[in-house]
Amino acid sequence: MANTPKVIITCAITGASHTPTMSPHLPVTPDAIVSQAIEAAQAGASIIHLHARHPETLRPTADLDVWMQILSGISAHTDAVLNMTTGGSTFMSIEDRLKGPLAAAPELCSCNMGSMNFGTYMMINRYKGKWQHDWEEEYLEASRDAIFRNTFADIETILTRLGEVGTRFEFECYDVGHLYNLAHMVDRGLVKLPMFVQLIVGTLGGIGPGPENLMFMKQTADKLFGQDFRWSVLAGGRHQLNMATMAVTMGGNVRVGLEDSLYAGKGRLATSNAEQVRMIRNIIEGLTLEVATPDEARAMLGLKGRENVKF
Repeated sequence: MANTPKVIITCAITGASHTPTMSPHLPVTPDAIVSQAIEAAQAGASIIHLHARHPETLRPTADLDVWMQILSGISAHTDAVLNMTTGGSTFMSIEDRLKGPLAAAPELCSCNMGSMNFGTYMMINRYKGKWQHDWEEEYLEASRDAIFRNTFADIETILTRLGEVGTRFEFECYDVGHLYNLAHMVDRGLVKLPMFVQLIVGTLGGIGPGPENLMFMKQTADKLFGQDFRWSVLAGGRHQLNMATMAVTMGGNVRVGLEDSLYAGKGRLATSNAEQVRMIRNIIEGLTLEVATPDEARAMLGLKGRENVKF
């Protein structure tokens, strides 16, 4: 076990799918995002994955001032790697999605590896008539007829423009075809190796959850990339912990957080992102493995260091 790599825990703090009505514990203001991100880092997350929320509407936003408030607030209190989304939300343009990352030049950004249906409308029936804000139901319903756009040109733009400021990527692959898209970018020399691949199961519009699907994704990545990647698993909803545990036993890394699941057990809302981090950390350490520190994660992923960001 001495030579087994340490496990990187990523915590995704808020995302763009869940709305305020769904949980009183979901951070939906910049201050709440900052507070919960710091707590998650203290609990053991070495990477904090971030989306921004508008302080008044509480909707996902690309506003640069909001982004900088969040980034500076977190970085003042933790040395965790801050990973900015380039996905934003399904309804943002690629220009808006890149506005914050280009200004901040973070160590790490997500990069979604293909266009897809991304359905959140199925959550409407759980909260019918209970909405706290007028925009929530309409926002979710709009996903029924929307495409989460990530064309080859979009991906090229993200890789090229952020690559110029030294940002590296968490490549988000929601289906097997996304791995082949990533291989295409590697073949063209647009992706620097080794790379960090997030295998995502259980999102409506992508590959479903389950051990057989995760194994298929991992086997495909092995075939395409050999030893030139590190990998992690993101599973939505009730599948979060069991798929993360499977990833750990397979030598992978993990992602948890309220962006992906609002729960900390059957029918029990997680009270914070940190609670989910502590849960997966207990599992990792129970398997006699160690959790990576932020600096260890930086070394494992070849990041440029926090001294080279612009926030």
